[in-house]
Amino acid sequence: MRIPKVRNAFTMIELIFVIVVIGILASIAVPRFAATRDDATFVRAKSQVAAIRSGIALQRSQNMLQGFAAVPAQLDNAVANAPEGTSLFYFNDGNASNILQSPILVNGRMWTKPGATRYSVNVGGGVTVVFDYNGATGTFGCDTNDMVVERAEACKRLIN
Repeated sequence: MRIPKVRNAFTMIELIFVIVVIGILASIAVPRFAATRDDATFVRAKSQVAAIRSGIALQRSQNMLQGFAAVPAQLDNAVANAPEGTSLFYFNDGNASNILQSPILVNGRMWTKPGATRYSVNVGGGVTVVFDYNGATGTFGCDTNDMVVERAEACKRLIN
């Protein structure tokens, strides 16, 4: 009787087949992960904008109850072009005048403060939306009629 030989390794064809299948799966998965990251960045920005707007409304209500001017004059004490790590929408003075309970920090990837009452947020995909705060009316908004269609669309999606 003849005993069949025991195979202890994969053949070259099997290895190539596995590598091709992994390559196909990776080519499908990587773009989807990139899109998911941009979506997550956008949703984070949208929730932060909603929190800022809610904080402004809360400050307005608190000021009215205390007999002060109805609208906060400014949203933070950060200077224009503030360096990384600067707190936005937060006064660091220990009182109830903070717009947000926890500050948003300036970083080159998401939030910056290009002007005294101007804030910009990177929503992913290379699109940056600029928000202006009007201390007279208490509005925090962006330009929905921006000449750059991507910014206008992102602005509309952020404030709705």
